[in-house]
Amino acid sequence: MMAAARRAWTIAKKDIRIYYLRGPVIIFGVLFPAFLFMAFAWGRGLPARDLVPGLIAMALFFTSSATTPAVMPFETRTRTLERLLVAPITVPTLICGDVLAAVLFGVVFSLLPTAFAVGIIGAPLNHPAFLIAGILLSALCFAILGSLFSLPPTDNPSSIMTISNLVRLPLIFISGIFVPIAHMASWMQFVALLSPLTYTTEIIRAAFGERVIVSPWLCLVVLAGFTVVLWVITITAHRRNMPKRLVG
Repeated sequence: MMAAARRAWTIAKKDIRIYYLRGPVIIFGVLFPAFLFMAFAWGRGLPARDLVPGLIAMALFFTSSATTPAVMPFETRTRTLERLLVAPITVPTLICGDVLAAVLFGVVFSLLPTAFAVGIIGAPLNHPAFLIAGILLSALCFAILGSLFSLPPTDNPSSIMTISNLVRLPLIFISGIFVPIAHMASWMQFVALLSPLTYTTEIIRAAFGERVIVSPWLCLVVLAGFTVVLWVITITAHRRNMPKRLVG
């Protein structure tokens, strides 16, 4: 177990050094969601502190799932994936390392809008424990989701990122980022409850003392359920597809 943990941490450090500390990743993972959020929030006349939970949730969602979809195709193209698997490193350890790097990236960059909200505009953080638990669990869930996007055995990262954005962009519009779930029509609330990002948004809103329709405790339970299900699907699918990726 300890040996597998050390190998996963080594992979995570490799990913951070090679894939995360780059300008395009920072731009797409951090600046893109910030400008997108401002474009939709501008002119609505809402207090800045009311917009904070949605901004934190979107930053966390984009940064945690920004790079994991592209890591596997890059590794396939450069043939480093083969060297990793003969180290020997198991598929779960490999995925765990990729996910760990994404979690760290997501948590660190979600702290930026949080610090801005609390320290500069004075947003009331009533329940910091819920905020911390929500950020950690959501980052893990979204990082695993990003790894699931990299399932197709291709060495073309742009193809994978297209698939990723086809899922991620619609999710931000149905998950209470721009319009709180409590203000949505009943049929939209039902659709929103199918998205893990909804529960992230709800628990962050609850942490800042806003009215929510899903209790923060239930949000944590549902996010944990999404995380477990996505992990099982991701590991099973990557194990099945890895021979195709290596042959290709």
